[in-house]
Amino acid sequence: MAAPAGQGLERALREAAAALGRAGAAEGTGQGPAAALGAVLSALSAAGGPAALGERERAQFGAFLRSLARAPGAARPDGEWQRCFLEGPPGLALCVLLEALGSAGSSSGVSVVRPQVKSNCTRILFLPFERGRDLEQSLSSSPGLAPREAAAMLERFLREGRLSALLWDGCQQQAHGGCPELQDALLNRIVCLPEHVSNKLQGENPPVFFPQNYFPLLGAAVLQVLQMISDSLRGGLDCSISFISHVLGKVCIHGRQKEILGVLVPRLTELTKSDCIWQRICWRLVECVPERWMEAVVLGFVQRAPGSDVLSRLLGNLVVKNKKAQFVVTQKVLLLQYGHTTAVLQNLLGYLSLDRLRRALLLRVLQELLETWGSSSAVKHSPPEQQLYISKAILICLSHLKEPEIESCRQELLTSMMEGVKCHLDSSLPQLRRLGMVVAESISSKINTEGPVLKFEYEEDDETRELRSLLVQTPPLCVVPSLPGDDRSEKAGAALPLVPESNKKSQTAAPVMPDEESDAELDSDDDLIPYDMSEDKELKIKAPVYIRDCIEVLTGSEDVDKWEATVKALESLIRRNPAATREVSVELAKILLHLEEKTCIEGFVELRQRAQVAVLTTDPIPVSKYLTSQFYSLNYSLRQRMDILDVLVLAAQELSCPKFHGKPKHSDAQKPRIQLLPGNDSSKDWRRIVDERIKSKTRRFATCQCHMEPTSSPNQFSSVAGHFFFPLLQHFDRPLTTFDLLGEDHLVLGRLVHTLAVLMYLAVNAVAVTAMGKALLEFVWTLRFHTDSYVRQGLLSCISSLLLSVPAELLLADMTEELLETQSWLGDMVEKDPDGDCRRLALQNLLLMENLKKKLEAVPS
Repeated sequence: MAAPAGQGLERALREAAAALGRAGAAEGTGQGPAAALGAVLSALSAAGGPAALGERERAQFGAFLRSLARAPGAARPDGEWQRCFLEGPPGLALCVLLEALGSAGSSSGVSVVRPQVKSNCTRILFLPFERGRDLEQSLSSSPGLAPREAAAMLERFLREGRLSALLWDGCQQQAHGGCPELQDALLNRIVCLPEHVSNKLQGENPPVFFPQNYFPLLGAAVLQVLQMISDSLRGGLDCSISFISHVLGKVCIHGRQKEILGVLVPRLTELTKSDCIWQRICWRLVECVPERWMEAVVLGFVQRAPGSDVLSRLLGNLVVKNKKAQFVVTQKVLLLQYGHTTAVLQNLLGYLSLDRLRRALLLRVLQELLETWGSSSAVKHSPPEQQLYISKAILICLSHLKEPEIESCRQELLTSMMEGVKCHLDSSLPQLRRLGMVVAESISSKINTEGPVLKFEYEEDDETRELRSLLVQTPPLCVVPSLPGDDRSEKAGAALPLVPESNKKSQTAAPVMPDEESDAELDSDDDLIPYDMSEDKELKIKAPVYIRDCIEVLTGSEDVDKWEATVKALESLIRRNPAATREVSVELAKILLHLEEKTCIEGFVELRQRAQVAVLTTDPIPVSKYLTSQFYSLNYSLRQRMDILDVLVLAAQELSCPKFHGKPKHSDAQKPRIQLLPGNDSSKDWRRIVDERIKSKTRRFATCQCHMEPTSSPNQFSSVAGHFFFPLLQHFDRPLTTFDLLGEDHLVLGRLVHTLAVLMYLAVNAVAVTAMGKALLEFVWTLRFHTDSYVRQGLLSCISSLLLSVPAELLLADMTEELLETQSWLGDMVEKDPDGDCRRLALQNLLLMENLKKKLEAVPS
């Protein structure tokens, strides 16, 4: 700036300050200040605008703006003083307006904290303090700008585009070696502007300061500045982008990625399609983000990018150049977090696969994912949601591998597959076992393209279908924007399959072969005329009518038809002849426990189980003693041991349910249900629907019909509960040659724990319920730190059954210390257990304990 112009601005600023002082002291008309403010604006224009001001002139202009903000209304002629804030240096104007907004309540007891002047550049932002306290006290005693005036001025500042001017000024100051403290102060005020205004106006701030409105406005200003930077670079001028990077990083770390990147990403996606300068601007924009904010920015771009190709254009080789970004992409998002969507995983891993330098990271990521997937400790201690997340990431990585890369790591993939599938198949959770099968099949299909591949049998569901679809790369789809309210086209597009034009033509052109021609190509043997078997009748095999005859057929008969008829009739025969069954109950239970299927009889497992339950309910004590003793014996498979537990539970449920005699009550006595109206024919049956609703809501005290009230029998399980329960607790900690509950056979241990929980719950009125509760609590306390989540879920179910079955008075009288220790353990599980179901069950148990405590306190002593 030329010296005469600078001297003219200094003189105009001094005269304006003097005019403001005179007008404020005399409460004049303000004509003097109007002329003085006009002179300041003219001098500023003559000096070359705010960008041409030096450090000294900026300090003087900042002092002038602060004096103007503190001047009374008579000294601020309407129109002129607003122009001073809108045409002056934007950073100074924003800071002075925010200071005026924050100090407007100082007269009512709100203290204003003055910033300490640490360096020469900080004085640019505030009024120089070396002038003394007299001028400051005189200004602070004047009314100055009201909060509404300051907020209205800030709103106008935003609406007239001064935010982009502020960002551009920050970039220029950064390029010329501006003061870091000034940059940090401006950065804080730009990003936290909604909080500053909201804290002062207490929720009555204008809508432009709402975060959902302000940050998209800030994003539009960032785009304008990026366009200025692009024009400068094309004109051969250097320009700094680091201030914009700092703004972006601070906004993202404040949790506003969605608002600002929702504006930036779509526009940058279009600009970087065919413009290398815009691509370099985007790369530099993210590279200049400070380390402490890099994670939020990278995650924001990964989540908002519409595809991996767009993400590659926006980020470039950031993960190769920046260690923090590399850690976030290759470690934190994939191995330490698991809440991201499948689309985010596809974006991230597809981004790694689109460049030669980044593909090395893709192979390293796949290796680390497979190590985690094949770790037995990770499978035991991580929740199923994280295992599913890691499985998806592995399959997406496999879909991006090329044949030479597969060849180079074929042996490592095979080793990881064998270790991982073993860990998952050993799990007691069906979801984890299914995950292991799907991933192992996928790896096998990749490494054995020409040979045999692994194939498991499992039930398909949406999860498995989604996992298998990830192994096949899908080309990015072009999304056609539509109106916000028009979702019919989206539904229609989602319902129609994507068929290429060539396929459509081939489908329409292909002739349909008539049935006669297709039949002609069949084998000549099909021309033989079949025998007429329409009048043939199936020979019915007569089933035995005595229990001992059934035993002979099941143990020694070679007639498979008679054997099959016996298996089908056995349950009903047992229930019709209880006396005869008790004579041979233990022998029959032994035969059924070892019975194997001879023919492909439909529902054999269920038929055998129902027969076992019938024998056990008919003669509970000896049969339960036999079955519980065999549970810990040698030479039994895990399937047989779990069959024993299932039979015990089903029989206990049957024995505990009261048996009703007589006719049931009429349907009028049932609780009213919600009547669902038919979707398309509601008008025709309106009379019937109304009558049913009236009938269901009518309370009837007597009817003309006589009803036989049901008579119930006593709970038969109460007297035999101990025979079912206590033998199962005796030898669980004694490993056998082929059976180790505390070792590898944790699946059977989990079934045992759940069985004990059910038996405890069904023994609610048993005489031995207190002894059962104490024994069960000791059992739970022994296994409370088990690594398998299925076992821990069963232990928590045991605690629930204990609290619901044992009377509260007996609980507190006999198990006070144990309950206190259990309560502490449950609190730890709620906070630290990795399994979501375990945390939920632990919380339910704590609520049960609290309810029991309140019930006991409510009972008068």
